[in-house]
Amino acid sequence: MFTSNPFAALSASLSPAVMQTYVVVMIVLVVAGTLFDVMHKGSARYFFQNWRHSKGKVSRQLGRGELMSIAIQTGVVDVLTSGEFCNPRRRLAHLLTMYGFVIYVVTTAVMVFAYPTPATPTPAILPQLWWLGGLMALLGGYWFWFFIRVDVAAEGGTPFRIMRADLFILSLLASVTLGLIWAFLQANGASVASVFFGLYILATTVLFGSVPWSKFAHMFFKPAAAFEKRVSSANGFRSNLPGPADKPATFGSARELPRHY
Repeated sequence: MFTSNPFAALSASLSPAVMQTYVVVMIVLVVAGTLFDVMHKGSARYFFQNWRHSKGKVSRQLGRGELMSIAIQTGVVDVLTSGEFCNPRRRLAHLLTMYGFVIYVVTTAVMVFAYPTPATPTPAILPQLWWLGGLMALLGGYWFWFFIRVDVAAEGGTPFRIMRADLFILSLLASVTLGLIWAFLQANGASVASVFFGLYILATTVLFGSVPWSKFAHMFFKPAAAFEKRVSSANGFRSNLPGPADKPATFGSARELPRHY
């Protein structure tokens, strides 16, 4: 089960071209949704306005070497290790979910496009990474949802209280959970595997199709915002962009500002 490509086995009942087209459509939805989110919410406009504003009030100009160093720091600290999270548990949960989801999505795309049928044997490492990535995403995601969220951990709220800000994490968990269940059932020849495949496709469509209304697009804007804050701090200007997560100012059961991932 852990060494077989579930998408290759699916080709017995569904043309590989269908799954390949579906993956392409999901990519298009993410790109289009992100662009819509940026234009509709004005985040890009606010970012560049803040950037221009900071340039006019700096105490010193940074050289290319300093900018390169800040870019590397941003990539390593803010992107690769999620250093903006002050709470170590939340940071670990975020990293598990982020890296697990990236591994899961990349291996899915590779298996769907490069090894679409059993006629092209899939290297065992790919499905193994697919399962590992999925389980990492579920471990981090469910840990966050039931034990780390501010309104649950700090305010004693119920983990079943759902708001629109939860759309991204819930659709991600639903997609990965149903995908792994489908793969397990299909590998064991269960007759209900097709039902879970349909649910998996539905949840995945919600995940990638709801970008304008979820926090999905924030993962693309966050590195740029983190870079701007570091540059502003280095040249003596205090940025107006949001600070690190888990500060007291972000606490509150209303959760009006997106802050999960």
